Amino acid sequence: MVLATSLDVETLPPPVRALCERLRGAGHGAWIVGGCVRDLLLGRSSGGDWDVATSARPSEVRRLFDRVVPTGIRHGTVTVLLEGGMRCEVTTLRAERGYRDGRRPDEVRFVNDIEEDLARRDFTINAIACDPATGRLIDPFDGRADLARRTLRAVGDPAARFAEDGLRPLRAARFVATLEMELDPATERAIAGSLDTFRKVSHERVRDEWLKALQADRPSRAFDVMQRTGLLGVSFPELAATSGCAQNRWHAYDVWRHTLVVLDAAPRDAVIRMAALLHDVGKPPTRAWSEARGDWTFHGHERVGAEIADAWLRDYRFSNDERERIVHLVRHHLIRYEPSWSDAAVRRFVARVGPDHVEPLLALARADVTARGRPVDDELRGLETLRARIAELGTRGLVARTADLAIDGRDVMEALGIGPGPTVGLVLRALLERVLEEPELNERQRLLALLPELDARLREGGS
Repeated sequence: MVLATSLDVETLPPPVRALCERLRGAGHGAWIVGGCVRDLLLGRSSGGDWDVATSARPSEVRRLFDRVVPTGIRHGTVTVLLEGGMRCEVTTLRAERGYRDGRRPDEVRFVNDIEEDLARRDFTINAIACDPATGRLIDPFDGRADLARRTLRAVGDPAARFAEDGLRPLRAARFVATLEMELDPATERAIAGSLDTFRKVSHERVRDEWLKALQADRPSRAFDVMQRTGLLGVSFPELAATSGCAQNRWHAYDVWRHTLVVLDAAPRDAVIRMAALLHDVGKPPTRAWSEARGDWTFHGHERVGAEIADAWLRDYRFSNDERERIVHLVRHHLIRYEPSWSDAAVRRFVARVGPDHVEPLLALARADVTARGRPVDDELRGLETLRARIAELGTRGLVARTADLAIDGRDVMEALGIGPGPTVGLVLRALLERVLEEPELNERQRLLALLPELDARLREGGS
């Protein structure tokens, strides 16, 4: 990788350049800084996030621009809303001191020197500034050289940088994956000593970093760093416990290494990848030695894993929709398809997992099977056969839930002369079982005709 000494100013968005020109025209310094400069040097998209450092104080920035949001004014940051919906964070050059909460400085002192401002940043690759008028790069900590070496190195003393902000070690893990870099050894060693500060980070911020890491080509790189540095043990000890948990003869890897392979093999979808990360979290507490088999067993690990996942996802403030979908995938990730399955058995599978979950579940199952490290051609063919059979049955109007039936609870109550109660649900579920066997029964009159017989059977069973 060639070390650029400047950037082509034409690669900078005109609205951002105009913002800097306006600041400079008012007598202030203005530089483009941080991740957007790093990404331009890497030939990556900045994702629309632009940061400007300026000698102007927040009050002066607010006077110069019409649309300004005081997003972090106590620490010198405002967001300027630009044309085309673009947003730019503008932060006054500053030095910082004291970090009692492990996240924010106790004292901020505004300065006029861009290099002094860069010295407070986390990693050298994020401590590069660009003069928007000339494209000249200001790189006092050799961030460009680290980019060329694909090395992630803290600015100055890594222990001091991590003590200032407990989120930085987790950001380091994320950057290893998303930027495809290697941790500088001294920077990695400093993470272990920062775990107490990391414990102060809110669960919401941890969640956000995990979700960003899951978007990498190989997200396993981030979680491998978390595991070996102790970050994972702090944030999710049950998941950390999968490391070293030996499996049975069907697997070449322990649970943790298998999990990382599944994670990388899963589609780039946050819900599916989070389910991949958590799918075997129930194995350590369910592992038992079987003398009969001469091997380890993990009976019920999918149920136990779903319970562990549900509790952790709640604690880390995932949305209800995300949590429910992830837990559902963990709960149902074991698919034991057999060629002998009847069409009714395939329909029951879809009814059990839910039509909306079939494709994500099959994608997770494929990644899970592939990651065993053993020959799995027959199982992969079985999953593809199951997908094809579901698609074929779907063209004939698949009924998977009682809500898909041609009659509802009101029809049952009226036909049987009963009021609301558990009997209504039992009758509807019995009807669903009949329709799963014979889909052509799902017509209003045919279902109504079945009600007396089903009601009688249910009464006999309960007597």
